[in-house]
Amino acid sequence: MMGGFYFIQMIKGERKVHLTADVILEKISEYDIFRFYMPDKLWKLNQVTCSPFRKEQNPSFIIGNKHGNISFIDFGDTDKRGNCFTFVKLLYNISSMDALRMIDKDFGLGISSAATADYKKIVAEYQQPEDLGKRYSLIQAITRKFTNEELEYWNQYHQSLDDLRANNVYSIKTLYLNKSRFPIDDNTLRFAYLYDGHWKIYRPYGDKKSKWVPNNVPITAMDGKFDITNCDVAFINKSKKDYMVMKKLFPCSCAVQNEGMACFSPENVEFLKANSNKQILSFDSDITGVANSQQITKLFDFDYCNVPKKYMTEGIKDWADLGRIHGMKVIEDYLKQKKLI
Repeated sequence: MMGGFYFIQMIKGERKVHLTADVILEKISEYDIFRFYMPDKLWKLNQVTCSPFRKEQNPSFIIGNKHGNISFIDFGDTDKRGNCFTFVKLLYNISSMDALRMIDKDFGLGISSAATADYKKIVAEYQQPEDLGKRYSLIQAITRKFTNEELEYWNQYHQSLDDLRANNVYSIKTLYLNKSRFPIDDNTLRFAYLYDGHWKIYRPYGDKKSKWVPNNVPITAMDGKFDITNCDVAFINKSKKDYMVMKKLFPCSCAVQNEGMACFSPENVEFLKANSNKQILSFDSDITGVANSQQITKLFDFDYCNVPKKYMTEGIKDWADLGRIHGMKVIEDYLKQKKLI
């Protein structure tokens, strides 16, 4: 120490930068990566095209920006979905880190390999899409008369043709996604739910990833929202089908799009609170449904009433299946037991 000051030796040098997705996206965009590696160079954002993962005649693959960030989904194999880095990983069957290294090298970014600045030349050859903000895909459906098989399916849940019409449930003849025909299997049971110009496709026997594809319905859309007016109790279901069953017994019923927190926007919660004295949430009786119920009811001070767990041994976890297997009288008796009707 000299003269009351400390002398600190500064060591100069370049800061080491680790190769990560975020560092890559500081130099190039998600769109650049998709454009570079997509084999079909004629693809367009938000338009269905042929899958790069197999040979096919009917396009079933899309790269879009429905949720703000650009992502892809292969409707023929819905395990193949994700962001641009997942796309490269799956396309070349390599690890996540190897995908980052490949992008770094091919674009000459110089993060973990020699810098060539090739990316400046690459991205100068085209324009970035003008609108990369959040947008919803365009879905158009040509409907048809319900088949006997389709009506029999809904009759199991005590729904008539008039009920289906009243709840905007349709049978599909032809489906278009972003003005391109979307492949649908005529041997697969499927329905279309209409919400104020938006469509949600429902395949009752589809797996978790294909059951609701395609779907451009806003996550905050509610079934029966305006049936909740000057109600003592608002009964909130997690699906249209549960809502259709429950409102036969409990007219002040509504439904959200799924069991997620995002359905409960401040506007929706405010509306429910303003138009009912008490709110009862009803999700599935499985582990996930109960956990979501507990989180949401605690946050918004809702009560909850799920299907009794004793029916889980029969694979019954929601009101629709309880009514289908045991009849509406069982639901009615349970609601009376809970003093809801």
